[in-house]
Amino acid sequence: MGITWNICLYLSFNFISASYFNTHRTGTCQLQGHFRLNGMYQDGDVIFGGLFEVDFLTVFPELSFRTEPEPPYCEQFDMESFQQAQTMAFAIDEINRNPNLLPNITLGYHVYDNCVMLGMAFRAALSLTSGTEETFSNLNCTGPPPVIGIVGDSSSTVSIAISSILGLFRVPIVSHYATCSCLSDRKKYPSFFRTIPSDAFQVRAMVQILKYFEWTWVGLIYSDDDYGIYAAQSFQQEMHLFGHCVAFSEILPHDNNPRDIQHITGVIEASTARVVVVFSTPSFLIPLIDEVVLQNMTGRQWIASEAWATSFVHHTPRLLPFLRGTLGIAIRRGEIQGLHDFLLRLRPSNDPKNNMLRIFWEKMFRCSFETGGRETDGKQEKKLCTGQEDLSITDTPYTDVSELRASYNVYKAVYALAHALHDLMQCEEGRGPFNGNSCADMTNLKPWQLVHYLQKVNFTTGFGDHVSFDKNGDALAIYDVLNWQPSSDGSIRVQTVGVVNEEAATGMLLTLNDDALYWNFEPKKPPRSVCSESCPPGTRQATRKGFPVCCFDCLPCGDGEISNTTDAIECTVCPDEFWSNSYKDQCVLKEVEFLSYEDPLGISLTTASLLGACFCALVMVIFALHHNTPIVRANNSELSFLLLLSLKLCFLCVLLFIGRPQLWTCQLRHALFGISFVLCISSILVKTMVVIAVFKSSRPEGKGAMKWFGAAQQRCTVLVLTAIQVVICAVWLSTASPTPNKNTQYIRSKIVYECAIGSVAGFSMLLAYIGLLAAVSFLLAFLARNLPDNFNEAKFITFSMLIFCAVWIAFVPAYVSSPGKYAVAVEIFAILASSFGLLVAIFAPKCYIILLHPERNTKKAIMGREAQKK
Repeated sequence: MGITWNICLYLSFNFISASYFNTHRTGTCQLQGHFRLNGMYQDGDVIFGGLFEVDFLTVFPELSFRTEPEPPYCEQFDMESFQQAQTMAFAIDEINRNPNLLPNITLGYHVYDNCVMLGMAFRAALSLTSGTEETFSNLNCTGPPPVIGIVGDSSSTVSIAISSILGLFRVPIVSHYATCSCLSDRKKYPSFFRTIPSDAFQVRAMVQILKYFEWTWVGLIYSDDDYGIYAAQSFQQEMHLFGHCVAFSEILPHDNNPRDIQHITGVIEASTARVVVVFSTPSFLIPLIDEVVLQNMTGRQWIASEAWATSFVHHTPRLLPFLRGTLGIAIRRGEIQGLHDFLLRLRPSNDPKNNMLRIFWEKMFRCSFETGGRETDGKQEKKLCTGQEDLSITDTPYTDVSELRASYNVYKAVYALAHALHDLMQCEEGRGPFNGNSCADMTNLKPWQLVHYLQKVNFTTGFGDHVSFDKNGDALAIYDVLNWQPSSDGSIRVQTVGVVNEEAATGMLLTLNDDALYWNFEPKKPPRSVCSESCPPGTRQATRKGFPVCCFDCLPCGDGEISNTTDAIECTVCPDEFWSNSYKDQCVLKEVEFLSYEDPLGISLTTASLLGACFCALVMVIFALHHNTPIVRANNSELSFLLLLSLKLCFLCVLLFIGRPQLWTCQLRHALFGISFVLCISSILVKTMVVIAVFKSSRPEGKGAMKWFGAAQQRCTVLVLTAIQVVICAVWLSTASPTPNKNTQYIRSKIVYECAIGSVAGFSMLLAYIGLLAAVSFLLAFLARNLPDNFNEAKFITFSMLIFCAVWIAFVPAYVSSPGKYAVAVEIFAILASSFGLLVAIFAPKCYIILLHPERNTKKAIMGREAQKK
């Protein structure tokens, strides 16, 4: 850009200073010199300028530094570019014949060849805007300018340079092929327009293709010019925006250094990316493709930018094995009715301003207009041109109108300028857009006035394409998607397989005909080009350290988390009542866990509970059948039956702990458990007290002990002690009743359905009261263990209470450490173990005597041992 500015300022200064000094001396501006430019000219009321790359090479003469050097000249005529220049001439001719567009105005044109050289393009642009008259005496600068607008240039670099200068004077420039996104900057280039979409749109279109085929890992190669550099920057930004990655980025050198080219091919070969995107002009790309052929590098999917997607230079049979299947985008192909006939009617002219026609004619028919007949060109002789040669028998890109892309853009650019000029002429005085609601004066037309109307131009071509410009001067984006396919003659033919267009509502819209695509892979399917394969549902992406975001590992989701999409970034936590399935791709209802009757553990505990209740009933039957025997009547048989009843309730209360918790079962299970055990322990406590009282009454000093602890007092004591527990349970249930609760804290993957105790204090008081009675019973029984055997039941009570206390002391840590339903099972086991302990320790010896040794179940046998001692 710095070099461009220096050239611009230098040439501008030369022009201005030359004009100034000449005016100062004579009062008339005189042209100080002529540039050697190839051009075409047609006079008219209003002149449109044109800049085209008709020749590919600029030849600079040798510098002797002794005489003024000859101006540079151009060589290597390009037929396709000349067709574009002729399309401008055709469009102007068509407009002049249209009575509805610019009536009473005849358009003319002045077209120059820029020779693909910045200096030549700048000479041409300044010649267009300054004019080529030998003298100029109108120092007030009235009247129309030499050109009212310029069509061109096709190069982004040249367009940047000339727009930087001509934009200062608001000269409208409508390019048909300059795509650099930097030209959308309205502050730098206020009068620049284009009928080709910006590279920003081109990049988005190419990214749409990558997204369509799910190519997230691609290589990037671009030319070392404004077109390639700006396109590459936009491409990388767009790829990052969509989460795609560039595997490598290489720049094509200016000098075609073989070492640099070999380095690029080595990078392509070593990369895991199967897709290579190239932003380049054909001239930059040719050395790379030659090296690809030399190294026999296949297995790559090439993506071509619009600059080389339609280039014929790569369509040779030699390149077919390597480039077939290439996908590219190209500017919209159009049809221009009448253009082919117009091109065939072209005839050369002797006017020096139309020397481009003579050069074309000589190149087309390999002849010469030079006087003297024949000329030699190396070893080949050239015939004399007559100017009447038949163009219809030629077959060159000039006469080929089947793929009008750049030419169609030229056609639209000319019509855009014409429609803007037409709208300017339709202005009504007093309702104009300029100062004081004025309109433009056609006799003193200013280029900046045309810019105002050009910004608002809006029309439809004969082909049906809509033409307008956005606020940055960019045209509506529409591209054809091309596929390079093998033709019957072994070369490459370009097939249109889709379209990409920009819509205001939906953004970029890609339409592809998948059946028409040709792939250079086996099987004939698009290749995979990813750094890492997609993460399936049930996993998440984990970026590898030091790698782009497209390179990742797939980690399974944790327990209770899912991902139900491909390439999930994070796993989603399931709601409280849900859990992840085995594949971690769906949340399912958590398994509800409780101790059920169908569970093996539940069946075992239920069986043990019923067996315990049956044993109690059996003992009650045995005691009832032998209720008159001394061993049953001893020590208050009524307390024995009460104890058996309470033990039976203890066994049966277990059934409330099994099954799905409900409000009534939660309330009853602990209440019944607490009351049953208090009834049981209070009966044992009273029995112990009876043993002690009987022993004391047998002594002379304690003969009156039993009258204070008779049957009534025994019943009353049991009832009072039990009533206290009833009161505790009643207060607990009325204030903070136990309720069913879904607990997810014990086991995260399950819902433990349990009974929440409601009040810790109430439950603690219930257990504490049972523990207090058990401790007192144990203490009294322990103190009475050495009483005479025939009176003594204290040893059995001591042993039973020892079992009871041991079980419930062991219960506490076991209950706390048991998860879910096993905590309930531990509580049931404690109830059953302590109940069986009491039943066996107290009643098994009595049943043993009653059933197996009835001879010992007599008063004499019971009293015999005491009598013997006496």
